[in-house]
Amino acid sequence: MDIGRYLDNIDKKFTRKDKTKMKQYDYLIVGSGLYGAVFVQQATAKGKKVLVIDKRPNIAGNVYTEDIEKIHVHKYGAHIFHTNNKKVWNYITKFAEFNRFTNSPVANYKGELYSLPFNMYTFNKMWGVITPQEAADKIKQQKKEAGITEPKNLEEQAISLVGTDIYEKLIKGYTEKQWGRPCTELPSFIIKRLPVRLTFDNNYFNALYQGIPEGGYTKMVANMLNDSELSGSIEVRLGVDYLASADAKEELDSQAEKVVYTGAIDAYFDYKLGNLEYRSVRFETETLDTPNFQGNAAVNYTDAETPWTRIIEHKWFEFGKDENGDDIPKTVISREYSSEWKPGDEPYYPVNDEKNGALYAQYKELADAERKVIFGGRLGEYKYYDMDAVVAAALDCAANNI
Repeated sequence: MDIGRYLDNIDKKFTRKDKTKMKQYDYLIVGSGLYGAVFVQQATAKGKKVLVIDKRPNIAGNVYTEDIEKIHVHKYGAHIFHTNNKKVWNYITKFAEFNRFTNSPVANYKGELYSLPFNMYTFNKMWGVITPQEAADKIKQQKKEAGITEPKNLEEQAISLVGTDIYEKLIKGYTEKQWGRPCTELPSFIIKRLPVRLTFDNNYFNALYQGIPEGGYTKMVANMLNDSELSGSIEVRLGVDYLASADAKEELDSQAEKVVYTGAIDAYFDYKLGNLEYRSVRFETETLDTPNFQGNAAVNYTDAETPWTRIIEHKWFEFGKDENGDDIPKTVISREYSSEWKPGDEPYYPVNDEKNGALYAQYKELADAERKVIFGGRLGEYKYYDMDAVVAAALDCAANNI
């Protein structure tokens, strides 16, 4: 026997064990948004030690709400929780009481107001029709006049769903502002989820469960990170940029057995294959010395001339009341401006066209080769996710990996 080689192997074996023991955490979670918070809660519920980092100075990612004049302001855009998934609803309601908010936005076209989603109120205002059959006939007639049989793009898909008049007034301008591209160049699937109803139902989501967490989303996420039933431990470090430098990333990685990364997948690989495209959003938020600005939580501006896509009046997500149930004398509004993403901007919506889909598939191959890293969430998977789908995906990921 080669005693020297034997002792060398023993030394390497114990060195590997020592390195394993040196790991302070079972998981490093990059991002404290909804996906990360769910995974953290599930991991620590099973006794794991977790380090959470976020480059922002606050938890909760894009669902972060900050208090202004006793109003929970959705700093990164309106978030309305809705789901038909009872498992997800039962899970998320462990961490917050939800109010009964129903999303019923209004469309403003050059001062003309229309009900959203498209329903009999919309059709009556647009055409003067009274019955569902009259509305259906009008849509069918306009689709026929447009010569559409098999929709090839968003414009044709929209006309086939609601007719030319509604497309021109309530869809075209808004959509082209939102995506920065002509509707004829956008894929049809973007608008297939658009609710169209031959009833007077103006509940946009029409989900079994929906609402806003009382006390705001930040409070809900904080409850997830401080669940009293947790048997593991959690440390949260804010203002920490995981990708600030290779050395910083290596140091953070060395502290945990596995990494759950919820940032942009192309940023993780330093854009080595090129940039994936996103749409970004800029918000102009102001406090007004009036109790009521627009009378609704969301008003979409659907003409092309108005530079913003919509105005959110945050107090109406909670019926204009503070946490004590008292009327709030002021209001806070946010105008939203859609823009093309560039490095340094916050990426909001992935541009899921054929070109970007092919590039993401290449990044996905690189991600799959990172055995220690789990890529999850809207940015990590380059996928538009509703909040309930984020929760479901994180629960599934945790169940399969912890």
